[in-house]
Amino acid sequence: MLKVAILDDYQNISKELIDLEKLSGKYQIKVFNEPFENEDTAIESLKDFEAILIMRERTRITSNLIKDLKKLKFIATSGMRNNAIDFEATKKRKIVVTGTDINSNPTCELTWALILGLARNIKLEIDNMFQGYWQTTVGFELKGKILGLIGLGRVGSQVAKIGKAFGMEVMAWSENLSLDKCKELGVLPSNKQDLIQNSDFISIHVQGGERYKDCIKLNEFDMMKKTAFLINTSRGPIVNEDDLIIALSTNVIAGAGIDVYEKEPLPASHKLRFVQNALLLPHLGYVTAENYSIFYSQMIENLEAYTSGKPIRLIK
Repeated sequence: MLKVAILDDYQNISKELIDLEKLSGKYQIKVFNEPFENEDTAIESLKDFEAILIMRERTRITSNLIKDLKKLKFIATSGMRNNAIDFEATKKRKIVVTGTDINSNPTCELTWALILGLARNIKLEIDNMFQGYWQTTVGFELKGKILGLIGLGRVGSQVAKIGKAFGMEVMAWSENLSLDKCKELGVLPSNKQDLIQNSDFISIHVQGGERYKDCIKLNEFDMMKKTAFLINTSRGPIVNEDDLIIALSTNVIAGAGIDVYEKEPLPASHKLRFVQNALLLPHLGYVTAENYSIFYSQMIENLEAYTSGKPIRLIK
């Protein structure tokens, strides 16, 4: 019987979306709800499993882990990209790696929750309502403000459309920015410096990886308006976290809305948790009932196809 591990199920939701009892005749399935303490713990916990089902960019599937998991033959990840998998190592071991569809609209929606939360001081006002206070802050309108998008792909394009609907001026920059896409959306193409200097909100929507690592550091924060806000629902390492903490705690910028981090889950003692002008969420970008339903149903479809000798949704 094939031994299957479901990793990264922080909310223990897989049991609601997968009929584990129905599958028990074919697979021996174990669900891991907590992140592993370290790689050695992951190796020890997973050494007997032949297949693992993972959430994108939670547990890192490194070359060392792949080397030591001698029985591993199959990986299914949520989404069709996962920078946390060492694909060179999986190729060498001839491990089959598959992915799933993913809805991009939830990340766009969450981006706007952060923007609106910052513009209208939602967190502070909610906290103050619990304390018995009434109207303690003055927010501001989005109409006429400048929204700067770093990245104009699937998510960035959706964010741009909503920005335009709010009556914002939208500009965009990335290293592979499409001028045709800018024209189609009515977005002003920009270079990085102009976008950073002029935007009231800067929202990040590029892929992770070395190209954009530390794209926003102290130098960029210093160029931003003191009234500006940074939004990151993309990948943690795109923004240098140490520099972000400095910029927020010294009021170099007005605030930030952050959903992604260098290390996840964000440690309980992390300094970012205690910065007053940061609106923080625990990486909720793709965490919706609709997406989870897609992820787990297609992971099982991928597993079934693999065991029948006809793998589907192959990655690389």
